[in-house]
Amino acid sequence: MRITNFIIALLITAMAGPALASMTTAEQIHSGAEQFLAAFSDAQGNEGFTVSYDTGQLDPRLSLATCETPLSVSFSGDPWKSTQPSLLVSCKGDRPWRMFLPVSITITGEAMVAARPLGRGERLTKAAIQSDSVVVNSIRRGAITNIEQLVGMEMRRGINAGTVFTPDLVLAPAAIERGDHVIISARSGNFSVNSRGKALASGGIGDQVLVENLSSSRTVRARVTAPGHVEIPM
Repeated sequence: MRITNFIIALLITAMAGPALASMTTAEQIHSGAEQFLAAFSDAQGNEGFTVSYDTGQLDPRLSLATCETPLSVSFSGDPWKSTQPSLLVSCKGDRPWRMFLPVSITITGEAMVAARPLGRGERLTKAAIQSDSVVVNSIRRGAITNIEQLVGMEMRRGINAGTVFTPDLVLAPAAIERGDHVIISARSGNFSVNSRGKALASGGIGDQVLVENLSSSRTVRARVTAPGHVEIPM
């Protein structure tokens, strides 16, 4: 499972010596960040992803108030949509503080790509999709990693072979097209009455569309529940 809000409390042991016992040093913050990223890397490795990272540099002269509680480290942004998120390091003790530490991170894994050139409006089949190893978090719109999320969808625009699939490239096909004859279900609890109608607009499952009731010639707004079926509340 992806972890987009990955938070670990890290206990940073104060270094020996009276001068250092009253402050949190850059070295301790850097160590906490390393532990956090190592844990994140291990967690993603269990899901088939490879994570590499660089915590960058801190001014070695940095010193902050001693934290009497474990330091909290978390991503301040979504590491799945950026290769340069920041870490939020904070102390929630009697003398609280917070700071941001820039890091570089790459998450490599299998994502779905086009097996061949695809045209606008084309319905996707498994033969049109293949997996490839990509830097997942360099795809800012979010790479699709599950083929089942794509099969049966339609292309919003044409793409070349090898293009990584992202949610903005596909849309659910219309379950009802304008002019289709449909079954209108008027439902109240477990009781329903069906009538025949004609769709006045196209829509996918869950969309609201205008439908003409062919018996009464009334126009009603109904929710698409399945191909050829709409529902209105009673």
